[in-house]
Amino acid sequence: MLYPSIEVQAPPGIPIGYVIQNWHPCLPKFTIQNEKREDVLKITGPCVVCSCCSDVDFEIKSLDEESLVGKISKHWTGFLREAFTDADNFGIQFPLDLDVKMKAVMLGACFLIDFMFFERNQE
Repeated sequence: MLYPSIEVQAPPGIPIGYVIQNWHPCLPKFTIQNEKREDVLKITGPCVVCSCCSDVDFEIKSLDEESLVGKISKHWTGFLREAFTDADNFGIQFPLDLDVKMKAVMLGACFLIDFMFFERNQE
C-alpha cells in the first residue's frame, strides 16, 4: 500500500528531500529524508487531528523520537474564518542550525500535512 509522500526539489528537477507518511494505527507519522533517502527527522501528530477552538501541533523529533527539535502548528484563527473560508494559518519551528535543504523539506511537510488533514475538498 502506498502512503502519501512529497518530493521537495530545489531548483526544479533536483530532489533535496522527501516527506514520507508512515503507517500507524492511531497517529499521523512522517519521516523526513534527505536527497539520498536517508532518514533525518520524524514528525508525529496528535491522535485526533481536529482544530476546533485550539491549535494543532505536529512534533518534529529526532530519529529515535526521544528529543523534540521543533513543531509544525496549524493555528486556530477563529470560528468564522475556520467555518467560512479555506484559509489556514500555519507556523513552523525548527533549529536555526538545521541544514537549509532540510528547512525547505520541512516547509514541504507543512504543505503535505495541510493537504492531508485540513483541506476540505481534496479532489
